[in-house]
Amino acid sequence: MKLKPGDKAPAFTGVTDKEETISLADFKGKKLALYFYPKDDTPGCTAEACSLRDGYSKLRKERVAVVGVSPDKVAKHKKFIDKYDLPFPLIADESHEIMEKYGVWGLKKFMGREYMGVIRTSFLIDEEGKISHIIDKVKTKDHANQILELLRTS
Repeated sequence: MKLKPGDKAPAFTGVTDKEETISLADFKGKKLALYFYPKDDTPGCTAEACSLRDGYSKLRKERVAVVGVSPDKVAKHKKFIDKYDLPFPLIADESHEIMEKYGVWGLKKFMGREYMGVIRTSFLIDEEGKISHIIDKVKTKDHANQILELLRTS
């Protein structure tokens, strides 16, 4: 089943870079930008994280929390956050459980090779826990503005 705007966001619980448990329920009454990305410290993923970092104060003004999810280990997330001074948590989803719930773990193609991986996607979740927007064409270098633009037009 493919998620679409208006659907209830699938509940999730994960472990963050601070080794704390975080879940969708923690954001009840708040807007959440839940973004899924393939791998810490790669060019596209770094550009996306830094765009969100640089636009973080504007996102917070719109009362939007930001949480990133990738299959990386907690220790790798810690290094990534420290290296780029990221102000938001990253969830280590090594089992792909959260990614599978959101339909972003799937078959990818690169240079003629097929493999399973993370399909870069962001979900904007409203205060009631419903998906308001799905961004499947993420502009990594301008992702914060992409999210802000969607919020302004909705």
